[in-house]
Amino acid sequence: MTELKTSDFYFDLPEELIAQDPLEDRSSSRLLVLDKESGKTEHHVFSEITEYLNPGDCLVLNNTKVIPARLLGQKADTGAAVEVLLLKRRDKDVWETLVKPGKKCKPGAKLSFGDGLLMAEVLETVEEGNRLIRFEYEGIFEEILDRLGEMPLPPYITHKLQDKNRYQTVYAKYEGSAAAPTAGLHFTQKLLAEIEAKGVEIAYVTLHVGLGTFRPVKVDNILEHHMHSEYYQVSPEAAEKINRTKANGGRVICVGTTSCRTVESAADANGVVQEGCDNTEIFIYPGYKFKVLDSLITNFHLPESTLVMLVSALAGRENVLAAYEEAVRERYRFFSFGDAMFITGGIGKSDNHDCH
Repeated sequence: MTELKTSDFYFDLPEELIAQDPLEDRSSSRLLVLDKESGKTEHHVFSEITEYLNPGDCLVLNNTKVIPARLLGQKADTGAAVEVLLLKRRDKDVWETLVKPGKKCKPGAKLSFGDGLLMAEVLETVEEGNRLIRFEYEGIFEEILDRLGEMPLPPYITHKLQDKNRYQTVYAKYEGSAAAPTAGLHFTQKLLAEIEAKGVEIAYVTLHVGLGTFRPVKVDNILEHHMHSEYYQVSPEAAEKINRTKANGGRVICVGTTSCRTVESAADANGVVQEGCDNTEIFIYPGYKFKVLDSLITNFHLPESTLVMLVSALAGRENVLAAYEEAVRERYRFFSFGDAMFITGGIGKSDNHDCH
């Protein structure tokens, strides 16, 4: 296989197509359906996704919950403003964080949030300049965080989020993400009920999304890119549903790249998903052979990102870039609060059971 360059995944995106606010109705986003074999496209409203789902299929959703991980505070000694982003809990009150400005927050620095409601000390600097911080407080950390913290919206969203819940899926359950699994933002409880009524299984897995999701690929040869590590968990029930679907010839349809990376990481060499928890650094790019996933519901991703590389592994780089060009022409909304794409095989309505 020829060397894949990061620039091979570039496309031109007008800035005004970056969605700044979520739509009033989650399921009224637009939906571009892409046939992964032919590159053929169709245009729909997201709620019409049901027309493409068949009885016996299994929809895999990531039920991680975003924590309000962005804390704005001051250095205790100088009063200088600091911003702390919680990335990963290392110990009960010790977190790996991203601190801005980092230069001023050397080990030993004391920080204050919410007029001292939450205090912190920088313990050490770890890889990539992240800081380990120990928090001190009275009461329950999660409750204090809920009061003081803001949702850690991606850097390309500049509008203030009016309702914290809109950067959360309706089925979010287990806290631990620094970013939302955004493909899931399009689902409402009503739509999920319709999907289940159609005979589609729903399996919930958990992957806590790290900020590495937004980290740009800085190397020319994508094989030199190092993926960040993320924690995932697959329950016995979810593994059983997914494996049963595969055994019966149904399709496993992952909602979001995080669900995709979870099932692909949890599968053995024969494509059988194993229950349990682990950390994954899986990097999926063209040439990858999917072991579990058949179809993918996803948002429109950043140019040259690992996420564009993942969807290109499924549908082919040319098909994906052509579909993205079409989405730009049709004025689709991009990124976290944007529209959705369904990548599947043999476009046709529900009578089509296209299994590989």
